[in-house]
Amino acid sequence: MERMTQELSGKTALVTGGTKGIGKAIADKLAASGATVVVTARKPSEEKMAHHFIAADLTDSGTIADLTKTLIDKYGTPDILINNVGGTSSPAGGFQMLSNEDWNRDIELNLLASIRLDKAIVSKMIERKSGAVIHISSLNGKIPLYQSNFSYGVIKSALNAYSKTLANEVAKYGIRVNTVSPGMVRTTAMETFLESYAQSIDKTVSEAAQQIMDGLGGVPMNRLAEPGEIANMVAFLVSDGAGYITGANMLVDGGTYPAV
Repeated sequence: MERMTQELSGKTALVTGGTKGIGKAIADKLAASGATVVVTARKPSEEKMAHHFIAADLTDSGTIADLTKTLIDKYGTPDILINNVGGTSSPAGGFQMLSNEDWNRDIELNLLASIRLDKAIVSKMIERKSGAVIHISSLNGKIPLYQSNFSYGVIKSALNAYSKTLANEVAKYGIRVNTVSPGMVRTTAMETFLESYAQSIDKTVSEAAQQIMDGLGGVPMNRLAEPGEIANMVAFLVSDGAGYITGANMLVDGGTYPAV
């Protein structure tokens, strides 16, 4: 049991957006599995942090080089990279509601941040010929929801394609790249999104949540996921137990996705 719970002992992991929500759950899970965990965010959590922290705004391309240098100087090249940072503040209501600024902001946060950080860190993993990379995507990248978050889903779909393409390229160097696509997860960010969406359609928060679940085709398990349930999948994918899994997109969605 001790061996199983410390499966990541001796490994270093970087988790972006790791101070709250899914990112924090992933950071906690990897640390509990024995890894040394470094988290990034624009600012540290107001709560006492259990992990190493480097401040970084990943929508600022100039920040990536500073983050990478600080990380490698202090902790070496990470064995595990979790590209978790993401989200959207773009308005609901379909494509006509979205400005160029909305699209650019969502592209920077949900796609280019991962691409730039991968270029900096996966290049170092290639030199060492080992590493595991996870991109946190969304079920929305596979099921379009034009009324609630048009741009977010489109860009997460692009992230899925990018992740698969990168996986194919770097597999020969001993690096595995996988995607995890959660459904609706019970986080503060989700609560904020639902409140904003509910207001925009003049519904209660519970009605707005139900409308989105209905738009997804229903959630067979009839509940939101907990952040720890996403973290469990991530911890498995970066472990030696998943040594032959790369280029996969693992859905953690309570059975929502309708295809076999």
